Amino acid sequence: MSDEVLFVDDEEELRFSAVQTLKLAGLSATAVLEAEMALSRLARDFPGVLITDIRMPGMDGMTLMRRALEIDPALPVIIVTGNGDVELAVQAMRDGAYDFLEKPYDPAHLVQVVRRALDKRRLTLENRSLRNRVSGRDMIEARLIGRTDVMVRLREEVTAVAATEADVLINGETGTGKEVIARALHRASPRSDKPFVHINCAALPRDLVEIELFGHVAGAFSGAHRTRYGKLDHARGGTVFLDEIDSLDMDVQAKFLQAIQSRQITPLGSNDPVDLDVRFVAASKDRLDDAVAGGRFRSDLYYRLNVVTLRAPPLSERRADIPLLFVHLADEAAARYKRPPPDIAPAVLAEAASRDWSGNVRELRNAADRFVLGLPAEAPPVEAVAPGASLPVQIAAHERALIAAALSATGGALKPTYEALGISRKALYEKMQKHGLDRSSFG
Repeated sequence: MSDEVLFVDDEEELRFSAVQTLKLAGLSATAVLEAEMALSRLARDFPGVLITDIRMPGMDGMTLMRRALEIDPALPVIIVTGNGDVELAVQAMRDGAYDFLEKPYDPAHLVQVVRRALDKRRLTLENRSLRNRVSGRDMIEARLIGRTDVMVRLREEVTAVAATEADVLINGETGTGKEVIARALHRASPRSDKPFVHINCAALPRDLVEIELFGHVAGAFSGAHRTRYGKLDHARGGTVFLDEIDSLDMDVQAKFLQAIQSRQITPLGSNDPVDLDVRFVAASKDRLDDAVAGGRFRSDLYYRLNVVTLRAPPLSERRADIPLLFVHLADEAAARYKRPPPDIAPAVLAEAASRDWSGNVRELRNAADRFVLGLPAEAPPVEAVAPGASLPVQIAAHERALIAAALSATGGALKPTYEALGISRKALYEKMQKHGLDRSSFG
């Protein structure tokens, strides 16, 4: 994508002068004498800015601006005004103009305003491209966002498993999105129109856990005046997500084992089992085989759940996905807070991709929320020095991560990448070659 300036004025001398000024500044510029000619060149993905005089025969500049903003409300439009047009300039700014120039304008000021407008346009189109890549995916890809190998493999596994009735165990660090994977499994399965019941096993009250899960009949104990259905019964036909299943007491684990094996539950106070048509998806932040070895988890329940195991990768293993994720999370935050989707500079995305997120996606979501709300970012923690790694090795790794993040943020486009990094095109090529980075991997 190359920047472009479209200049509209019915005076030939002004058109020639403006184009020469912009070209001498290294900018690509085209001049036309009528508003209709300019409109024919505009599109939603027009990679530049529009500059128009206000007073022209036929369609005037104000009408042209309104028509252009109908094509793309985010297009920077710069209005050129004559003496006595101050009120019109103010009205144009209210109607959506990016800026205005008053004749006769200083050529250096024209270049300065245009450069700022082009920076804004480039940022808008880059953010739009990222958002399109996020929203243009199928159901599973839209939920499990990322282009790294670990995420491609995870989506393939979820797609393969979703159509089956197999119970699933999800392992992953805190904040890696285990519930997101479970919901993607449910939404892609034949059970998608039935309930998805999330049970946080660590939050269940110990003295009421059996009632919460299995329910009770009227008269089962003092105060049980009517029958109550448990959470498992509420999931009939759907999916039960057992989060932090390793936190369950051993006696409750035994009852779960019976429910999973027989697909039946017996409410408290009843002798009649109830059929249970559900799929179980369990999750644990710690390896359950270690819990089994430590005597904290039943081996028979582990092997029953371990039909299919999926792993939620931490952000440290998918750093190149962070820009896409940040944009997606920022859009979600903007919707929650009823704010417009924000423009996110490539430098912001590159900085996010270079950080270590110990809280994984959950921590990244908090950062996106703060960004949308206009709050200052929390200072990144001091990174630990890798044992035995020399300073040059650590610097090279950090440099590679920053360049990869910037390429990912711009979809592999070189010009916005080297501009965001503040280096020359030649330097970017050399560093990409040095670190084995291929732009096609980021498009």
